[in-house]
Amino acid sequence: MIYKCQFMFQFLQLFISKLLLLLFCLFLIKAGYAQTSVGDGLLNKAQNSLVNSNLGSDLPPGPLEMVVIFAAGTSADVTARILAERMSKYLNKTITVLNKPGGGGAIGYKYVASSKPDGRSFIWNSNSVSTAYYSGMMDIDYKSFDSVARVSIELPAIVVSNSSQWKSLPELLAYARANPERLKVGNSGTGSHTHMASVALFNSAGVQVTDVPFSASQVVPSLLGGHVDALIQLPGAFVSHVQSGSLKVLAVLGSKREPLYSSVPNISELGINLTGMDLWRGLAVPKGTPAKAISSLERAVELSSQSTEFINAGQKLGFLPAFMTSKDFSLLIAKDDAYIAKEMQALSLNKK
Repeated sequence: MIYKCQFMFQFLQLFISKLLLLLFCLFLIKAGYAQTSVGDGLLNKAQNSLVNSNLGSDLPPGPLEMVVIFAAGTSADVTARILAERMSKYLNKTITVLNKPGGGGAIGYKYVASSKPDGRSFIWNSNSVSTAYYSGMMDIDYKSFDSVARVSIELPAIVVSNSSQWKSLPELLAYARANPERLKVGNSGTGSHTHMASVALFNSAGVQVTDVPFSASQVVPSLLGGHVDALIQLPGAFVSHVQSGSLKVLAVLGSKREPLYSSVPNISELGINLTGMDLWRGLAVPKGTPAKAISSLERAVELSSQSTEFINAGQKLGFLPAFMTSKDFSLLIAKDDAYIAKEMQALSLNKK
């Protein structure tokens, strides 16, 4: 009880101080003293400070935790940490990034799903919430969570060595058509998003290839070492090798062209129609989390995803900021879940 009273007292002190600063700035403007860039900057700072101090008020006291289902140092982890840093500024709260890799994401998903639904713990989720469920790696699905917001998308691509005989996707497909199952294509593991993207691509093109699953960290080295002929992968894993000239992208399999290599055609431009290929990332909380807490986190995500720092990070790491509200994100996840269930059934990977 004493702790709660102290917390409320501190919050009221902070709120009143921010309010007084804002009122002072408004007084200066009315008096004609703040019609300068300095005055405008002071007013903006006061307004932002007041908004930020309120934004985290519906979340529990103390630090928050963002659970990442990947190992520290991976592109997904780096992106999560950049997001957490921005969100902490808008919420005026410390956000600790907690890495819980393993089980295709199952370890992290189970941890958050079993956490107290108060807004303190949230997971950096992706389409993997469905692949992990249908592959039998976990017994909970997306319905065990409440969506907060979509944050970004990543567009998978088909990549070959720069010294490859194929200069375009049509050339590669022509070779695969004339040589069934001889073309070896690497992906991030059986049942992974890139595995399903590979199957969807070559099935749509009517050709047979040999899919070679690796762990995510081994996919690009397998192509550089000549162990496979091509790979389907997300930009963060290979973009540095494209920029150095050792690899080249033949086509983007997502819904649009990738700005990092904007001259490369999107798959639909080549006459092949694929759906559900964008890999999305976002935040989700345990089922039953209060709506006000979700709203606070959602707003922090929106502001963070629009920040210059986050946009610049996307240009380097290969992701596109793509904020989506909690409501729309929930609909997207349900739609993608149905698609993934169908695709994994076709691959004989659906254990449910």
